[in-house]
Amino acid sequence: MEQDKRILINHAMEKAFEAISSAESNFQNKFYSTCQNRLYYAVFYAVTALAYKNDFFTSKHAQLMGWFNKKFIYTDKTFDEKMFQIYKEAFTNRQKSDYDFLYQPDATEVSASFEEIKYFVKKIKNYLDNF
Repeated sequence: MEQDKRILINHAMEKAFEAISSAESNFQNKFYSTCQNRLYYAVFYAVTALAYKNDFFTSKHAQLMGWFNKKFIYTDKTFDEKMFQIYKEAFTNRQKSDYDFLYQPDATEVSASFEEIKYFVKKIKNYLDNF
């Protein structure tokens, strides 16, 4: 059973890094809305890996975000609040990019998100590697 869990965790993290690569490609091609979508999903997949590790299963984005905030920020204090702010901002940006047809993110705005998302995913990976 632990081996199955490890496979799910590894697959989720692979998807997180693939989403970052996809975001970079979209950024280079000036597809900023799609880039923001992929950046959010990098975070989502990384947190999904954490969820698998902790036997928490959901397909609901808001439920996963709430669980992450409660468990890893407030209860266990595994990560600092900056991590939740990155997650929340990525979610908000994805919502605007995907559903607000008048919203047009610019290169500066999207570029600023890259480093934060990479930081977030790396912190999750390091945690999982050392857990």
